[in-house]
Parts: sequence; C-alpha cells; structure tokens
Amino acid sequence: MDNPLYLFDLEYKNVIGVDEAGRGPLAGPVVAAAVFLKDYSEELDEINDSKKLTEKKREKLFEIIQKHFYVAVGISNVDEIDKINILNADFLAMRKAIEELKKEINKSNAYTVLVDGNLKIKEYHDMQNPIVKGDSKSLSIAAASIIAKVTRDRIMIELGSIYPDYKFEKHKGYGTKAHIEAIKKFGVIKDVHRKTFLTKIL
Repeated sequence: MDNPLYLFDLEYKNVIGVDEAGRGPLAGPVVAAAVFLKDYSEELDEINDSKKLTEKKREKLFEIIQKHFYVAVGISNVDEIDKINILNADFLAMRKAIEELKKEINKSNAYTVLVDGNLKIKEYHDMQNPIVKGDSKSLSIAAASIIAKVTRDRIMIELGSIYPDYKFEKHKGYGTKAHIEAIKKFGVIKDVHRKTFLTKIL
C-alpha cells in the first residue's frame, strides 16, 4: 500500500476528490465529478492524471473507479456557461456533483473536499482544500478527473453522431482548425456552442 496518491489522501479526513473537464472548449458542457473511496485496491494503482492516460486506459479505469468509489457527476450546460461565465459554471457543476455524492455517503460525517487547482469552490461552505496539480498528487482527485473526462468525452461523441459535419467525436469541442472551419461553414449550433467563446471567431 505504498501508492503515493493514496497516502496523500490519508493525510486528510474523509476525502471527497473533485475535478472537472471541459473548461476550454468552444462547445459542449463543463462536467465535474466528485468521488469518495469505498475500499482501496491495487487495481487503483494505475490511476493518474487523466491527461497523462490514453483514451483506452481512461475507459478501463472508469469502470474500476465505479467499483471502488462512490461516484457522482455534475454538469453545467452551454446556456449556464454563457449566462454566468465558465468559471462560475465550473463551480456550479462541482457543487452539483458534491451534492449528488453526499446523497450516497454517510451524511453524519464531516468531509474534506480536495479540489484540483488553486481556487476554492465558490459558494461551497464546508471544509475544502484546493490542491495545485492535485490530479497527479491525490488518488481521489485523479479518479474524479478520469470520471469527468470520460463522461464529457462520451457526451461529445454522442453530439458527433447527431451533428456529423462538426466531428465532435474527434476534437471533443476544442478549438481545433477543423472545428473552427466547420463553425464558419455550417454555423453555430444552438445549445451546443458556447456563444461567449466564439466572439473572436465570428
């Protein structure tokens, strides 16, 4: 049990790990995940920052995480992103995820939320610690990063099948050359594209 990411979490009490995916893209929602460890297993030793893993590896770990953690997801849609800005939409998704998770776990306990990054979750009033590069330090944050990323990628793949001209399954909504060209050629999709992100392009 010498996993440094697991040992990091043991320094805190009742850790909920929180991370998000999709802050930068031009399209699609921002997705946050909150996780709480049920039981430690060596299967979890492969977990790392989702950005350092292949898509195939993330998909495999997604299933392993579901087995060993309580898992909840919060989503802020494009409308919310455009209305309250991406950072506030991000915090909103995180609060939704934590709220959902707390329905699953023992309500009488006090929990410490470890959130990836250097900012505390706005309007979340219980114990929390922002951890810079948390997804490569904390097992719970790394697990949350994988859940958020895989969940969001699946949403974008589905949008790719609905709007084949935009190839969302390839770029996941990020501002690639191909995506920007598709926007210029086929226009903006309501409820899919973030209008506030497109001012420079249009």
